[in-house]
Amino acid sequence: MKRNLTPIATAVAMLAVASGAAAQTPPASPQVDESAVVTVTGVRAALAQSLNQKRNADSLVEVVTAEDVGKMPDKSVADSLQRVPGVSVATAGGSEGGFGENDRVSLKGTPSNLTLTTLNGHTVSSGDWYVSNITNGGRSVSYSMFPSELIGRITVHKSSQANLIEGGAAGNVDIETRKPLSFKKPLTLMGSVEGVYSEGAKKTDAQLSALANWKNDAGNMGVLLQVFDEKRSLRRIGQEFLAWAKVDSALAPEWVKSNPEVNGKWLSVQTGTALFEQQRERKGGMLDVQFKVSPDFSFDISGFYTRLDADNINANFMMDAGQPLSNNANLAGSGGIRPAAWTIKGDTITSISFPATCPVADCSDMGTSLQDIIARPGSYSDSKFLNLDWQWRANEQLKFKGQIGTTRGTGYARDYGYEAWLAYAGTSLTTYGLDQPATVIVPNAGSFQPRSGANFFSGWASDTKAKDKESYGQVDGEYKTPWESVPTLHFGARMAKHDRDLIWLAGTVAPAGGLAANRPSGLTTFPDSPLPNLLNKGWTFSADSMKAWGDKYVSFDTHAYQSEFKIREKASAAYVMGDLSLGPVQGNIGVRFVRTQIDVANGSPNDRWAPIETSRTYNNFLPSLNLRTDLSQNVVLRGAASRTLSRPDIGALGSLSLNDLTLAANGGNPKLTPILSNNVDAGVEWYFMPKSLLGVNVFNMHMASYVTFGSSTADFYNQSMGRVVSYTMSSAVNTKARVRGIELQYVQDLGNGFGVNANYTYADGKETGKAPRSACADLGDCNMVGTSKRSYNAGVFYENSKFSARVNYSYRSAFLNGLDRNSALYQDGIGTLSAAFNYNLTENLTLSLEGKDLNDPTLKSYATTKDRPSAFYKNGKQIFFGVRGKM
Repeated sequence: MKRNLTPIATAVAMLAVASGAAAQTPPASPQVDESAVVTVTGVRAALAQSLNQKRNADSLVEVVTAEDVGKMPDKSVADSLQRVPGVSVATAGGSEGGFGENDRVSLKGTPSNLTLTTLNGHTVSSGDWYVSNITNGGRSVSYSMFPSELIGRITVHKSSQANLIEGGAAGNVDIETRKPLSFKKPLTLMGSVEGVYSEGAKKTDAQLSALANWKNDAGNMGVLLQVFDEKRSLRRIGQEFLAWAKVDSALAPEWVKSNPEVNGKWLSVQTGTALFEQQRERKGGMLDVQFKVSPDFSFDISGFYTRLDADNINANFMMDAGQPLSNNANLAGSGGIRPAAWTIKGDTITSISFPATCPVADCSDMGTSLQDIIARPGSYSDSKFLNLDWQWRANEQLKFKGQIGTTRGTGYARDYGYEAWLAYAGTSLTTYGLDQPATVIVPNAGSFQPRSGANFFSGWASDTKAKDKESYGQVDGEYKTPWESVPTLHFGARMAKHDRDLIWLAGTVAPAGGLAANRPSGLTTFPDSPLPNLLNKGWTFSADSMKAWGDKYVSFDTHAYQSEFKIREKASAAYVMGDLSLGPVQGNIGVRFVRTQIDVANGSPNDRWAPIETSRTYNNFLPSLNLRTDLSQNVVLRGAASRTLSRPDIGALGSLSLNDLTLAANGGNPKLTPILSNNVDAGVEWYFMPKSLLGVNVFNMHMASYVTFGSSTADFYNQSMGRVVSYTMSSAVNTKARVRGIELQYVQDLGNGFGVNANYTYADGKETGKAPRSACADLGDCNMVGTSKRSYNAGVFYENSKFSARVNYSYRSAFLNGLDRNSALYQDGIGTLSAAFNYNLTENLTLSLEGKDLNDPTLKSYATTKDRPSAFYKNGKQIFFGVRGKM
């Protein structure tokens, strides 16, 4: 509390001085009742609605309306938020690379788990289909679960206030769905039939959605039904550098002995062409029934379900430099193979090639290339909730509202892994940093030629499911006081119980599955690559044949208990908040008290469920202050100060994720404390003409308990090897961090149907605590995960009664995407171009043509330095076309 007094006092003083100057000119801007229904008929009308709500809010908010969404190729809610200043999006939930669909949202350059997402004001559980995100157990919502057709409005809360649910240290995003009684007509029907062409997969899929809304003539009862079924084929082709290693006498004894200049230089020891293919289908719906029983009492019952089926297969054909260089060559009576040629630039070996024929007596158990093929049939994620909202006005001064409900989410993936080592060949590798993909040559890649020794094959499998559930209840009250300076008091309480279970079954591959004669039957080849230098036409297996092989030879009859966990979390909160009316200064002040009890059961030995049980309880006061004043008729000054809270990711508390191939592990820490942040925001907004804005906002966050990862070594059972081996471990720890930055925003209606919008965000996020054995302490890399220093959006639009067009470009600079064996993994800067064109055939029928990633961006990542790339990926353009109707 003491640490929060200084920023609050500063904000009060700033607004007090400003209000003194403004007292001579009473504010002339009208106050807008946000509960009123506003009919949106076009881009400019939606723009006016969004800016009016932003202008008249007591706190710092951004608003996106349904019409904003409808005029861009927004196929998920994250697409819509990408254009909001201060918002960053990522196309993946972790460090697995992007898949061409915006999936996670973060505010102010912080990790996505510091942004709380709610739906109609309540929490929502969702799962993940990608196995590492399932096992790591994040709290951030997967936005790919929620199609844009659901949206009525999105409100981004950049500053906190006491009546907002805790959980968003950086801010809150509330997705509001349409409500039955908000429609103008007694019967409304809307729908769309679209096709989406994915350039990467070279396939076209159907996307269907429909809405039906009915309300009675009295306007006191309504029913809304929405359904959707949206398919998409995805093919991501790229290049992955799975392991960068320092050359030493352990890795390359013969080479280092005869050529000491290579000692200590970095080399990519596993460099491969990666092919990811997936069939996605997002389907579900929402039913909402609304009753206005009397002028004083109403309630709303809503139910929602969405499921993302996400069958996929991932293949990586790798040139492997590690095995011939290492003591694995002792199988042939040698201390390692000396390369035929190599080059060095700085501290990196930029090229290496091996002799065309085996230079030792026997290479039957040694190869210079391998392929990993992982099929994940049946992968899916889903989300559902059942919620009751009610409102009751006791009298003219006192009214109440509340929520009670439950939400559940599931993430599931079954992995069938097949690894084959090829016969020795004179492979070669040349790297170019991030300028372009490496040149990889594997002479015998065109056909299935396993090495002739006994150990050409390695297989593994896992079956993982995360079940997430939260039950909640909340009551909020509002009292109109007789006090002029505090006209309204808000108060309330909330209780929630959150459970997360991870179930991990270890697969056993039958010995017969490793025989060459029993390999998967669907032998095929990699497609032509849109990236240069990649290995084309290498052999691989089809998804169907991998599934058939796994179904036949893999059994799941044991638990990987060491990786399972059960987490029970109870949270209770109470708050009081007063609206402020201090002459020309408006705002609110309040405090929220939060009690969190966390019980973690994890750390079992691998042969039985006998977990270590850890219980912790945390009590936190979260004060907040929001102030605003009109400096003139069209200029608004704002200030805010607050203490906010996010709880650590579920996985950061209890998970253990092992990569048997790279011998890397990520593990949780059940003793982590909640992430507390002291935040200050200040901004000025100039509404210089109708539907136009020029604004600036600065922010500063100080986190006393940010979660990062420290490094250690630990022994675990390796399924692929069938024995206990040593892993490089990244374990979650609390540390200190700070984020500061500035947001610039420009919106203008140019007249005659034209308009422009642009925004720019600078965010500087650093770890300041230097947690032991972390990348900050050991490597001097103290950047926060997810922080892009620069991000911006620029767009233009045109609209008349028949035609509308909008083009937008979004960019975010490089950001830290995670850690791997104490190496910092960065995603390089990337920009995306999108466009939407709509033609109204009639008042009720519209043709649409929309495009995403029209500039065909390459997603690049690197390990610590750009001289050591981590991955190159291309997903290709996406073109949407179809017709939308309403009546």
